[in-house]
Amino acid sequence: MRARYLAWSAVAAASLVVSLAVPGGARAPAAAAVPAACDPTGTAPVYRGKVPSPKQVLGFELGERQATAAESDRYLETVAAKSERVVSGTLATTAQGRPLKYAVVGRPELVSRAGLAKVRRDAGRLRDPRTPDALAERLAERGVPILWVSGNVHGDEPSGTDAALKVLRDLGDRTDCAAANVLANALVVILPMQNPDGRELNTRQNAYGFDMNRDWFARTQPETDGKLAMLNQYPPALYIDAHEMGGKSYFFPPNADPIYHETPEQAVHWINDVYGTAMAAEFTRQGIDYFNRNTYDLFYQGYGDSVPTTAFHAAGMTFEKGDNSPYPERVKEHYLTQWVSLSAAARNRRRILTEWHQMAVDAYKQGQAGTLEPNQIYNPPNQIERPVPGRKVREYFLRDDDPAKRTEVRTIVRRLQRMGVRVERLVRPLTVPDFKAYGRPEGRATLPAGTYLISMAQGQKHWIQAMLNEDSYTPFPYFYDVTAWSMPLLGNVSGGSSGAVLRPVAVPVRTLPAPRPGHEGRAPRIGVLRLSATSSARQSVGWLRHRFDREWKLPYTLLTPEDIAAGKLAGTRVLLVPNGPVPDAYTALGDAGRSALRTWTRDGGRYVGWQGGTQLAARLGLTTATLADPTSDIPGTLFRVKVDGASPLAKGVGRTAWNFTSYDPVMRASSGVVASYPAVDSADWSVSGFEKGAAELGGTAAVVDQPVGRGRSVLFAAEPNFRAFSDGTAKLLYNAILGPDPARSAVPPAAATADAARRAAALPSYEAPIRVSVRAADAAKAAAVLRSVGARWAESRAGDVVHYVVDNPRGLPADHHPFAGRLPSLIREAGIDPVAVTLP
Repeated sequence: MRARYLAWSAVAAASLVVSLAVPGGARAPAAAAVPAACDPTGTAPVYRGKVPSPKQVLGFELGERQATAAESDRYLETVAAKSERVVSGTLATTAQGRPLKYAVVGRPELVSRAGLAKVRRDAGRLRDPRTPDALAERLAERGVPILWVSGNVHGDEPSGTDAALKVLRDLGDRTDCAAANVLANALVVILPMQNPDGRELNTRQNAYGFDMNRDWFARTQPETDGKLAMLNQYPPALYIDAHEMGGKSYFFPPNADPIYHETPEQAVHWINDVYGTAMAAEFTRQGIDYFNRNTYDLFYQGYGDSVPTTAFHAAGMTFEKGDNSPYPERVKEHYLTQWVSLSAAARNRRRILTEWHQMAVDAYKQGQAGTLEPNQIYNPPNQIERPVPGRKVREYFLRDDDPAKRTEVRTIVRRLQRMGVRVERLVRPLTVPDFKAYGRPEGRATLPAGTYLISMAQGQKHWIQAMLNEDSYTPFPYFYDVTAWSMPLLGNVSGGSSGAVLRPVAVPVRTLPAPRPGHEGRAPRIGVLRLSATSSARQSVGWLRHRFDREWKLPYTLLTPEDIAAGKLAGTRVLLVPNGPVPDAYTALGDAGRSALRTWTRDGGRYVGWQGGTQLAARLGLTTATLADPTSDIPGTLFRVKVDGASPLAKGVGRTAWNFTSYDPVMRASSGVVASYPAVDSADWSVSGFEKGAAELGGTAAVVDQPVGRGRSVLFAAEPNFRAFSDGTAKLLYNAILGPDPARSAVPPAAATADAARRAAALPSYEAPIRVSVRAADAAKAAAVLRSVGARWAESRAGDVVHYVVDNPRGLPADHHPFAGRLPSLIREAGIDPVAVTLP
């Protein structure tokens, strides 16, 4: 980071009065009020001319065309070099070697080394619930909130970047009262481009196939990890995340239901009533089409709006502009929402800082009392279908007495610590009268010394609950993403919670180091078969590549169906076949490729597949496991499965694991079952997240390992490496790659494999489908809604529930699909109380 000490211009000095203690200890007066007549958008910009225009640097004005990643970086660095109000730096480096550039903008004394240190220190004090009231009041009177503007987390949604650069130029050079208002009352961090690789590739995901707007809590990608590290240095009171969607309209909050129950209520008030109201007034005044309270929820704790809100008590907001509009219009409207939001925050500076501190105090008091926030509905006539239980939660515990789980446990602890969560460790055993182990009934337990203790009596109470919860308590059956993400369940580690008032003997834990990458033993020659170039295959293969390259350090060869047909499988010992559409891959393999796969496996190859890879194995006659299309609604949910301890896949896993499932095929097998769903009425049956009709999974297989000639097929019904953060089942996958062969068993009869192949061939193939499930009484109305938008669907019935599945062959996310985003409101307007609405 470079600090600049150039002279503050006379015009700007007259407009801006220092509101923070200056270096050297002298205290400056509080910021002068900007005249009420200063209209943030109606004031004519006045530029000093120190910062060259985009055209002078790039040869075009921002918005005339999309700036490249390199052009964005060049203009950001030019502004930083020319303006004493701006310092710049690099958050991270992408897989393809591109820098993630940011700029910090403020008055010169704020962006000096000492000024920035003081802003960070004061922000830390305001986030600390233990800060005395008198000191917090002084900080709120004289301090500044930190406001973030970011864009382009999805690489094919570019206009937020160009808009953010316009904001950077204006704050770096303008002297009029509208710019002065922001500069006098805020420090602004601008991250124009969160996904430069995706921008250059014109893909939604990054170079590893990750949707980085789903990666915020796990931080698997360096782009996300660097951003979160910076956010913890400069914690936001406002976080803007600029996107694009289909159509021509504009979305800004208020959000759609559901909203996660631990989202701070005061932050929701800011989002809806401070920023949402200001933007609605400006868009109405200018006659710009917009909508809100639809499509975009605030539930999954991995988004660029939900994580800033829950973890930092910020107003985290997603802005979406329709990509059918001309590019200049997209940039203009993103600039407008960014400028209006920054201006509103500046106008409410003291109130925001006061309430920001109060949120931390309230969170601490809730944690001390063991009170969880209730579920709420923000958009009637929606109704809460599942309330948050009334059980008190004062502490969470993570056990560390299983050496095989140590890496997973410490990964969770480190993630918590790096988000400002205090973690302690028991010095002596602790008897807990109401210990509730994950997925088990409450009971008395004695936890050993060395167990990690996370008290809820912290300013980060909301984030602790979001990360360590047993269940997300989905309030409303609309799903834009997954419904379960508990880190202990994803890691398959032992732990639980208590609501009792305890007196533990514990010591604080220093921030743990990152796990050392690598694998055990000698690696076999590995091939990875990518079934297609579609989104589902790109993501599943990308998640695996991340594990191989960055964590397990396993070399591999990427193959296509055409490569298999051409004989390039020779020499491979283990072939991994991730998810993807099977019919196209089956056709692309041709007779030669299909024969090569069968022969290779029977001659001693190890075929490891999941989802589409499992279906392909069944079609090729490599298993007797049968697959059936699900009749339940499971839109991204964690289920406990039993694990066969005699299997080589079970090493370090334990007798149970938590399996992430999302509308995956139901797999049945009479032999070779490694992991299976318990009977629904057994003590082992446990679910985290939403499900309707999941009883069909009871007693079925999650993972099978069967002989195929001298080889074997290891097949997972669901993705074992979901977003590279389902560490518990990823260990099953790791063992499937590197572990020994099981004891030999009889090769299954040909008739059984033929039956499995026939059933697999009959399975439907969907790419990112839209799913609507309603009760039979509402079926006619639901079909009418689907017809009204021109949908074509497959229909099935299970008991009293009718399921509609709309294929989405281009893999479009809901907000880019022609009608998917409108379905929830259309269903509501039709008077339907849905069982589930699941959008891609």
